[in-house]
Amino acid sequence: MKRERIVFKALLCFQEAIESVNTGIHSMTTLCRILIVLAMMGVGVLCAAEAPFRDSPPERYVVKKGDTLWGIADTFLRDPWKWPEIWYANEQIENPHLIYPGDVIRMVYVNGKPRLTVDRADTSDLGNARTHMPNGTIKLSPRPRVSKLDSVIPAIPLDAVQSFLVDNRVVTETELDGAPYVVAGGDQRIVLGAGDKVYVRGKLIENQTAFGIYRKGAPFKDPDTGELLGWEAKQLGLSKLISIDDEISTLRLLNTNKDIRVGDRLLPTIERKVESVFYPRSPEVDIQGKIIHVFGGVRNVSQYNVVVLNRGERDSVAVGDVLAIFRKGERVRDRFTSELLQLPSERAGLLIIFRTFEKVSFGLVLKAQKTLKVFDVVKNP
Repeated sequence: MKRERIVFKALLCFQEAIESVNTGIHSMTTLCRILIVLAMMGVGVLCAAEAPFRDSPPERYVVKKGDTLWGIADTFLRDPWKWPEIWYANEQIENPHLIYPGDVIRMVYVNGKPRLTVDRADTSDLGNARTHMPNGTIKLSPRPRVSKLDSVIPAIPLDAVQSFLVDNRVVTETELDGAPYVVAGGDQRIVLGAGDKVYVRGKLIENQTAFGIYRKGAPFKDPDTGELLGWEAKQLGLSKLISIDDEISTLRLLNTNKDIRVGDRLLPTIERKVESVFYPRSPEVDIQGKIIHVFGGVRNVSQYNVVVLNRGERDSVAVGDVLAIFRKGERVRDRFTSELLQLPSERAGLLIIFRTFEKVSFGLVLKAQKTLKVFDVVKNP
């Protein structure tokens, strides 16, 4: 509204100037007013151009080990997931998302618009091979950077999600309850671990030799429709088939992250691309859902908690989508009418989707300005 008022004043001044010229009155005061208003318009336009940035962003930031792209972008931007929109494409840097400790993030102006750019830390191995020309000019020639993959700054804290990228699956109740199960351990052991034999009852998939050992976790239900969206299947370890004797199969436990017990289920390992790089973005479609579960045995949701949403691939939810979290309003009683009222929800955090299934998805809470709970609403930011 402020900018509109400035533009309106400018138009009035222009009109007054035209009328002055038409009547032969050359008012210096009017011309000064025009210049002042135009200057104010320039400031307004500049502020609008800088809208994605925070009020006082730093001019430069030196990347440190342990940083994340999200955290760095949050230093500069009000909406960190918008960083791909304001990167300035440095032609010497093939992928600006690949940032390393020691690199310098700078805010620059390109054609009057603020942008973020990356200055590589070490030109000796990256690439600015220097050639001194006869006229004194220094010619820079880009060279590839050779760096260990694990030195790249991740977009989000991977240690918070890595176990959920592999160890957890969402399956149907029929799929899990109908799977082969452990009936006994070698040497009649009750609790089993890596290296032990296990005896399994049930039909294994033909030509499959590797199986995950799973235990049924929590059911995921839609709080609005009551639909059963799936069951959590917690992976406990991996096993390899040794032999099949009628309906009993013998397998060897290759590795375990928890004790294996009688009754645990076997599911075939699946080949899929494990996402380890996430580029946050606004969803391409309108998404509205709810948090229906939080991992870790806690009731309240806080930063870097992993949560389950009642929206998945069938709802066009995709890896990298950023959603705003709205804390559910409290129920209060009107003292005058004795009616129960539902207070409106308030925006209280942000999460990013890092794994999707047909009917649900896993999200990592990146911001939590207030205490969040199961059944809080998620929407496009």
